[in-house]
Amino acid sequence: MNREPSTVNLPSDLLKRVRQIQIRARKPVAELLAGEFRSVFRGTGVEFDELREYVPGDDIRAIDWNVTARMGRPFVKKYMEERELTIMLLVDLSGSMSFGTGHSLKRERAAELAALLAFSAAQNRDKVGLISFTDKVEQFIPPKKGTRHVLRLIRELLYFTPLGSGTDIAGALHYLNLVQHRKAVVFVISDFLGEGFRHDLRLSARRHDLITVLLRDEKEAVLPSLGVAVFTDPETGTQVVIDTAVRATREQLAARATESASWLARETAASGADLLEIGSSEDYVTKLHRFFRRRERAR
Repeated sequence: MNREPSTVNLPSDLLKRVRQIQIRARKPVAELLAGEFRSVFRGTGVEFDELREYVPGDDIRAIDWNVTARMGRPFVKKYMEERELTIMLLVDLSGSMSFGTGHSLKRERAAELAALLAFSAAQNRDKVGLISFTDKVEQFIPPKKGTRHVLRLIRELLYFTPLGSGTDIAGALHYLNLVQHRKAVVFVISDFLGEGFRHDLRLSARRHDLITVLLRDEKEAVLPSLGVAVFTDPETGTQVVIDTAVRATREQLAARATESASWLARETAASGADLLEIGSSEDYVTKLHRFFRRRERAR
């Protein structure tokens, strides 16, 4: 069951943080991302415009065979691009997203990345909505337009305290398909440590323009040699003792992380979705720019 956003007055330091994200996002959105956002995603949704008689040069795939059979001559369906897009942000707030060895936690980077995407959508007068999740759907904010709405989304991503700590990506995608009936551009922002979401990933990719955004922290895969250490799983609370001085152990953990990322890449490609991978030491504005350029070339 999703919860409504809190209406409690926010502390001044959080308001300052929201404002800082807005200021940081302003330049790349104005100079780079908003225009690319429009060119890459505009036209992913279409709506029926008219039915008219076929003329040479029309795409034969647009022929309406039922009408053609009734009329005795070919007719085609014409469509037009929707005037606006709906952007849905699915953001992971699970316990593992509170890890970070760089300048910020993965959850904070997720909020900053979501802010860039949301402000780009707002600049294009598109709607943007939010589904935040852990091992349950934590909250759903329906898509709306405007800067004020985007600021609300950022505030909730930074301030919201989730009830769960695990990860259920399948549940979040299932909920998306229940509440978002029309085709949308969907960004799933997570470290993708959950399992069992193959079916829902493929189903969602057929219904929407789906992009999986993998946030990773390099230190999660590359452990330093510090001797015996106790590690706590942030999602389950389970503790395990690992001797980090053993090279084979460090290599095994690194291989496991690599295979997890490779599996996500294979499944994303198989579903027809796109994958954007962002490391903790990487500039996500540059990564977004390259991703948009790659999608534009592919089109």
